[in-house]
Amino acid sequence: MEDLETTAAYRKVTAHLRAWHEPAFGRPHALREPHVTRDGERVVVTGAVLDDLTGLPRTAVYTAVNGELRAVSAGRGSARGARFSPDGSRLAFLADRREPGVSQLHLLPDGGLGEARPAPEVPGTVEYAHWSPDGTAILLGVAGLGAELSGGQGSGTNSKRKTEKPSWFPVVEDGTDAGAWRSLWVYTPATDTLKRLSPEGLNCWEAGWCGPDQVVVISSEEPGEDAWYTARLRLIRADGGVRELLSSTVQLGLPAGSPDGAQVAVVEAVCSDRWLVAGDLLLIDPATGEVQRIDTGGTDVTQVEWLDADRLGYLGQRRLDSVAGIVADGKAREVFTTELSCSGGSFYAHGAFTSDGRVLTVQDSYELPPQLVLEGESGREVLASVAHPGTGYLNSVGGRAETVTWTAPDGLEIDGILCRPTGDGPFPLVVNIHGGPIWSFQNSWSMRYPWVPLLVVQGYAVLSPNPRGSSGRGQEFAGHVVGDMGGADTHDYLSGIDALVERGVVDGARVGLIGGSYGGFMSSWLVTQDSRFAAAVPMSPVTDWYSQGFTSNISAWGNRFLDADPETAGSRAHTRSPVLHASKVRTPCLNVAGALDRCTPPGQAREFHQALLAHGVCPRCW
Repeated sequence: MEDLETTAAYRKVTAHLRAWHEPAFGRPHALREPHVTRDGERVVVTGAVLDDLTGLPRTAVYTAVNGELRAVSAGRGSARGARFSPDGSRLAFLADRREPGVSQLHLLPDGGLGEARPAPEVPGTVEYAHWSPDGTAILLGVAGLGAELSGGQGSGTNSKRKTEKPSWFPVVEDGTDAGAWRSLWVYTPATDTLKRLSPEGLNCWEAGWCGPDQVVVISSEEPGEDAWYTARLRLIRADGGVRELLSSTVQLGLPAGSPDGAQVAVVEAVCSDRWLVAGDLLLIDPATGEVQRIDTGGTDVTQVEWLDADRLGYLGQRRLDSVAGIVADGKAREVFTTELSCSGGSFYAHGAFTSDGRVLTVQDSYELPPQLVLEGESGREVLASVAHPGTGYLNSVGGRAETVTWTAPDGLEIDGILCRPTGDGPFPLVVNIHGGPIWSFQNSWSMRYPWVPLLVVQGYAVLSPNPRGSSGRGQEFAGHVVGDMGGADTHDYLSGIDALVERGVVDGARVGLIGGSYGGFMSSWLVTQDSRFAAAVPMSPVTDWYSQGFTSNISAWGNRFLDADPETAGSRAHTRSPVLHASKVRTPCLNVAGALDRCTPPGQAREFHQALLAHGVCPRCW
């Protein structure tokens, strides 16, 4: 067999990636987690940095000075999640300087450039840090080493704990892993002391301050990833007392209390991954329990931040647009709406607010490299950009993106983004299927995936659809996929392909599929339902809902979303499993899996691979 590195395809892909990334080696090529002082005078952002094409990027915290991005601290390892204190005088961020992958709190006391001081270490890794409203304390969300990661975080666990046991020693699981829990701690800079806030037996998924002496938290009584889907909103006092504020039939996320503690904001949404929350904005009076649902004009809210005791900033998505707004007196007012993505390379719109209502975001599009933007009703200022000769190269060869819509067989209008080479076509097509299923594409730099412009360079059009179940269209639209995964959404994809063929854009005889997680399931499922596809690349798929129900760490979620009982013969756990339809497949499939994936275990890809082999289909399994 020919060595991979000697193939023409390998050389071509490597040359493309080098032309794109090499001019920015050692500099940030992507930006996320923007933050700004209340007066808008200083900003910070996390930058992802490549030093070579091999390995994962490291991250560092940058500030924008005269249009340039400058690192705020020179320590080794990766740094991220920087936040200014309320008065802007100090900067807190997370860094893994002692042990790779294990983040601890660091502070720059004067808020300027220089070397940071580490805070006392917590027993685990810090996932987020929030200053108290009065700036006297920092709330730390701490995950024990070995805690599970959500699908949106990459699945698996956050760290492989060291062990003195020999390699042959059996792994024992008894459901009581002490390292799996998430807890809350409070650090007081003035005394350099650390204190645990959350009680034992309460798993704290995410939290925020609610006044200066209590926090609001999304929590459950179990630490396993499946427990998040039924987690509740609770209030924890400084003395450790806990009181429940809200439960829901769907999911809750993004908790934030007002600086005076008189109001609590939370987002309620049907979700498929923790920390991928896009839905309805609720305001709760913690004294009475009264709940107010805010009308955000059709925007699915993806982040909230209190500007002061009376004003709540929010960001979100409406169809393909990014939206920022402010809620005051129970009414929402939009600050801006843009066709650009404000997700900063993550899944949903994210940003930070100044006291006068401006919003700092990372904005990009398929043809616009990420840039740091401060925007408000008075105007828009670009503070910095990652543009460099490599991004210029990509723009010169990566074609263009356009919004397309079509009508599904039941009359529902579906959106998508089509990236295509120059010229008239018809082009061969690759359908790029997002995960979730509750997530969505926006017009973003490289569509978040390097293979999209790479395929366009090779002459392919790439369609990134937002079928029913996608966010940005309200909770009814998102809920259409619940209980029907692989049902009506199947035809959202097929009708989109048909529409592009009818418009003369796509060659219907040359269509392929690629997708991860739920996109991996749908890539596997579609080839069992339609024989038109020339090739498919299911990544981290679910292909057997029966075995998924007994091997995944989110099996209860899967059964609920599928509305299936694996013990019941003929349920959707059987009828919607691609492995049980493998005899219909005529499409070569490259099945890709992550060896440490807990949400969609690697056995799922192996099962489909084996099923295709059994029926004489030409597959490959990586």
